[in-house]
Amino acid sequence: MVTKAIMVDVDGVLVHGRPEDGRHWSTSLEADLGISAEDLHWEFFAVHWGDIIIGRAMLTDRLPLALQMIAPHLTVDQLINYWFTKDTRLDEKLLRDLMQLRSSGFQLHLATNQEHLRAKYLLDELGLAKHFDSIQYSAQIGAKKPELEFFRAAALRTSLSPDEILLIDDVAENIEAAKEAGWRAVLWTAEKPIYEIIKDLV
Repeated sequence: MVTKAIMVDVDGVLVHGRPEDGRHWSTSLEADLGISAEDLHWEFFAVHWGDIIIGRAMLTDRLPLALQMIAPHLTVDQLINYWFTKDTRLDEKLLRDLMQLRSSGFQLHLATNQEHLRAKYLLDELGLAKHFDSIQYSAQIGAKKPELEFFRAAALRTSLSPDEILLIDDVAENIEAAKEAGWRAVLWTAEKPIYEIIKDLV
């Protein structure tokens, strides 16, 4: 089957951390907001993120519980705004190359592990909605990469056969799972332009 759609991962492929230098969004968190990145990890991400990323809980319900313990001076909105705006460095070259592929007839979709609010931010504030046909994300689907249910659901939601889809992702486990689900998949290293990868597969 000919590849009709390219599913593109977000973090680590299309988006790379802080806009100013590409470092992790929380690199200067303590200096900027007075909250330790390590504390945030252990009190929030380690405890709550597993439920949030697959839509079993909302970010705005669970984050206050952690902030009350480790940063009562911060509001939920302050931290979310800092996080989202500090995690927005786009790979502009990759995006331009993807746009050329889209103009030649390929569908483009985002395939990503995200919670609801950041998924919306990526589309609306970062402007990805105008470049991609859809976003398929874990909190929406109820399963995350590399779980097979993510790939099965994403294909169904886009009305594509698995063998019509090519995944571009930077995580080897996701590549293997996508192939197991019947997709084509390529590990993204940014060493080779996307159109050269496509040329070898279509």
